[in-house]
Amino acid sequence: MSSIGTRTTDILVIGCGAAGMAAAAAAASCGARVILADDRDRPGGILPQCVHSGFGLGRYGNEMTGPEYSEKEFSRFEKTSAVYLPGTRVLEIRPDRTALAAGYGEITEVSFSECVIAAGCTEKPLWSLPVPGTRPEGIYTAGEAQELIELGGRDVGKRIFILGSGDIGQIMARRFCQLGKTVAGMAESGDHLGGMKRNQEECIKAFDIPVMLHSTVTRIHGYPCLEGVTVHHSDTGKDEYVECDTLITALGLLPDRSLAEGLVKEDGYPGWLHFCGNADYVHEIADGASAQGEKLGHELARKLMHGKEV
Repeated sequence: MSSIGTRTTDILVIGCGAAGMAAAAAAASCGARVILADDRDRPGGILPQCVHSGFGLGRYGNEMTGPEYSEKEFSRFEKTSAVYLPGTRVLEIRPDRTALAAGYGEITEVSFSECVIAAGCTEKPLWSLPVPGTRPEGIYTAGEAQELIELGGRDVGKRIFILGSGDIGQIMARRFCQLGKTVAGMAESGDHLGGMKRNQEECIKAFDIPVMLHSTVTRIHGYPCLEGVTVHHSDTGKDEYVECDTLITALGLLPDRSLAEGLVKEDGYPGWLHFCGNADYVHEIADGASAQGEKLGHELARKLMHGKEV
């Protein structure tokens, strides 16, 4: 059995996305000792796979892509004394203010005074809905498809159907069109599209994506590969078969607080545990997540410094 190493820090930040980088950089710049742990080998969270523009306007005054924004934020982080632990997964946070982390064949116990969870959010998969039928290849969440295409260089199909009209679903609809694929349609159970107005204009209307309101997927067809879906239109009561080889779900996001599950008491979370970014609530833009992380980092550093000059 490998030995367990130990580290001590003032603030442990979990997650190296927009909020985590900003929180860690802000706290370290105020004099706090900070460790930033992330289970990925590269910084940025999902930012590196977001090759579209729309980042940085509020924070830097100019628009950039996700990778550009990530690089900008990480360069600020690197100028501080904060310690970065890539490829390190925090396995457990304990009530005694220690955390167990695993990375590169080593197990480390980290003692801290304050802990920030900035682990982002998770996507609701298709199977969170009561959809019968086969379980074929060709079904992805929008984020999975984005990562496969932009970071993995993979192809996910030629004829795409999208369930849900969240921002990332709309952005991926545009991306599929740019890649020369056919978007057969987008189903939305409500009476209007979700997401930001900007994405509705630049993704859906600009690329003439067929939208089916009051509609949802009720059955999957094909095996071992997806061949089509049944779409139920609640306003008319009719079912429609749509041929497709790829189904993308954009059903919404849930803040990822799984690491804190064992810490919840009747009166809530302990005072030393904090959430920021999408782990707190789903932000419309990364600039907002960064701003929240930066504010939290400053507040925690000042709390730890007990009024000393920072």
